[in-house]
Order: sequence, then structure tokens, then C-alpha cells
Amino acid sequence: MTERSRSPYRSTRRGRGGPVPQPRRPRDPARRAAYDVLNAVQSRDAYANLLLPVLLRERGITGRDAALATELTYGTLRRQGSYDAVLDACVDRSLRSVDAEVLPLLRMGAHQLLSMDVPQHAAVSTTVDLARRVVGHHRSRFVNAVLRKVSARGLEEWLSALAPDRRTDPVGHLAVTHSHPRWVVQALAEALGEEPAGGLAETERLLAAHNERPLVTLLAKPGRATVADLADEGAAPARYSPYAAVLPEGDPGALQTVRQGRAAVQDEASQLVALALSRVPVDGADGRWLDMCAGPGGKAALLAGLVGERGGHLLAAEVQPARAGLVARAVHRSVGDSARVVVADSTRPPWRDGVFDRVLVDAPCTGLGALRRRPEARWRRTPDDLTELVPLQRALLERALDAARPGGVVGYVTCSPHLAETRGVVTGVLAGRDDAELLDAARHLPEVPGVAVDRFVQFWPHRNGTDAMFLALIRKR
Repeated sequence: MTERSRSPYRSTRRGRGGPVPQPRRPRDPARRAAYDVLNAVQSRDAYANLLLPVLLRERGITGRDAALATELTYGTLRRQGSYDAVLDACVDRSLRSVDAEVLPLLRMGAHQLLSMDVPQHAAVSTTVDLARRVVGHHRSRFVNAVLRKVSARGLEEWLSALAPDRRTDPVGHLAVTHSHPRWVVQALAEALGEEPAGGLAETERLLAAHNERPLVTLLAKPGRATVADLADEGAAPARYSPYAAVLPEGDPGALQTVRQGRAAVQDEASQLVALALSRVPVDGADGRWLDMCAGPGGKAALLAGLVGERGGHLLAAEVQPARAGLVARAVHRSVGDSARVVVADSTRPPWRDGVFDRVLVDAPCTGLGALRRRPEARWRRTPDDLTELVPLQRALLERALDAARPGGVVGYVTCSPHLAETRGVVTGVLAGRDDAELLDAARHLPEVPGVAVDRFVQFWPHRNGTDAMFLALIRKR
């Protein structure tokens, strides 16, 4: 290769001193961006929803290229389990032995061949061309050979041949055909109250919903923006929350209300669980609210606006300094500057017990309720995570009940429907206390039908079009 061919510049015009170098546009920027995100997710546990927007912005990828990069990234992550089953049948050795840098290329190619409207020759040739540039000529030949085998059948035909029999192993069948780890399928079925012997029909609808691209939902921060303001910028009112609007397409960061910090991206169920906490009647004072696990700040922004309109104040605590910074930006210029953000471990709180009127515990969890938006979480989490998370969740709920004053109310929230993280935590904590009572949470969300489970609230993507948020409301006696 000559020095000229290695140069990242090309001459397109001349100046007084000769050719003026112009930056060379990367070849196939959409696929390269998608590969870089997928490789980072696999190699260093990056988050696609955080990394992809940064790469698109830094590389100036917009329009159709940005849409292609987004579909390649999220589509590949959502269907990764199904594609791995196909790829495993197409390599001469175990898929586990394939080089880590090559695997994202194979998955991307499989997604184009099996789930996108990309002509077969284009799906193979563009992936092989990218492979030459990122992993070298030798390994690109391997990519070419495997993808040509993949292209021999359609996705339905592959899954029909590879998935376990639905009658004898319904959990395994759904795991392969809908691309979820087996343990996740089992946990979701239990949360829905279904048994494998019954066929798992609703579980299958939920898994299918996880593989659909969700619309972007926005929060109009109380006192700073309205749904009408968002409608003026092309959004439509959401189904339930009076502060929510849905953006049918486009980049939410391009909206003026979002750039000004008056609105933000937030799932509708996340808004509703915070709203329900604010609606529970309390006797006496109602001006001291606490958000114990506030990062990255979506619910804190809503609560700060609501308490500010009542003349009160929110204390938002976050244990990680970087996430506390996100919270500070989210609540900036809330009504009456009603929020204060502190870096604190809420299991060892710096505040006194028995002083808050309302307390929110949005507990760290497996995130199984947001698999539409964070598809990589299904491959990153394992059942072992529960052994660390559940004790932490119980400790946080205990401290929340300690922080609430008599007559105050606590909202326990997880973005997971897993029974161990939801009902198991709440019933376990309440069994050891005589100073708290479980309220009927659904009574405080009358606009949302069908979310009541016993005295809890459970949202579902396939029923409500939201993340699978869980809510319990508890009164301090």
C-alpha cells in the first residue's frame, strides 16, 4: 500500500498553495458505526443506547445512514439469540470459538439476511467488505463462507429446524424463536402467572413485544413545559400520563424543548409510578420529598416539578457521582428550584429518620422490564445477579420506611417484573415490620386499566405499550 492510498484525505479543490486536503468520508459509515457499538457492547459491556447516539453525532451520520445504523444495532441485539442458533449451525466448530471481533460481523450479516429488506448479495458483500477493514482479509473469508450458508434458508425455516419442540419444551422453544435466555423466559412466565403446560401464550406475546422497536416517549417537566408544547414540535399526547407525549420519528435531541431542558425522554410507565406516589393522600405537611436512587434523574425531574408546584422541596440522592451529575442536570431550574441533589449511599443515609412526607425507592434491578429499549440486558444479566440485587433492594426499602414520617407514604419501584425483585421484596420487608401497611396502588392510577396485581401495580409492554414497571405503595403507620 502506498503512502497516498493510506492517507485519510482526498483532494477535491485547489487553493493558492496547491490541493486543499478534504476529510475522506468513512466507507459505509452506518455499518461501521453499528459494528463499533456491537463490538463495544460485547467486549466492554457498553450500553448501546448511550454509545450509539455519541458515535452518530461525532461521525456526522444522519438521515438514512443513521436509521440504518440504529436498525442494525438494535435489531441485531434483540434477535441475537436466534441468530446465534443459526450461526452455530453454520460454522464448522462451536460458535464460542469464533473470534470476539468477528462475532458482531456474523450477527450483523445474519440480521440483514434474515430480518431486513436487504438483497442477499448486498447483505453478504457489504458485511464481508466491512470485515476486510476491521478484522483483515483472512477472517473476512470466514465471514463470507458462514453468511453464504446462512442465506440458504429464511429465518422461519431456520427456527423451525433449530428450535426445541413447542409441545415438549415450550420454554426452550420460545427462548430460541423469540431470542431470550431460557431463564428470562421462565421468570417472565412466572410473573405473568403462566405455566409451561398451559402453552405460555401471553408470555410469547410479551417476548414478541420486546423485539419490536419502541416509540420515543417524552416527559414535559411540570411547570416548565406542557404536552401542547411538545405537540407543537410534532409529538402526540400519550395514552395515560398527562405529562407524556410520543414522538413518532426523528431525534428527540433535536427538539427545542429537550435542548432547553424543559422536556426529556422518559417512558410513560416511569412517569405514572412517580405520579401515583404524588397522588396518595397524606395528613398534615406535604413539602418534604425524597428520591433515594435518583440517577439518571427522570423520575426526580417529574417529582421536583410536582413538589415545586406545591411549594415543597425534593432531596434527590444518588450513590454514583457521575449519575448524580445527570440528576442535577435533569432537575435544573425546576419549579422554585425545588430540588437538591446529594451524592449519598441510601443504605447508610445522611438524613434523619422519620422526616419525609413521600419517599421514592426506584431500586437497582435486573432491568428485565426495559428489554425493548436495552436489548443487551437480556444477554448481560444472569440469575446470579439476583443474589446481590435482592438484599440491596430489601435494604433500600427498609431505609425508605425508616425515612418516612408517620402518616407518610413510600413508593417502591423496579423496572423489572421478576417476582423476587418485586412482590418478594415487598412482602419480605413488610413481614418484619409492624409500622407499615400496603396500599392499593392501582387506586391511584385510575386512568390505566388492567395493571392491578393483588395490591400492586405491574405494567407490561404487550398490554400497556410501556416498560414493565412495578409499583408498591406503602403507608408508614
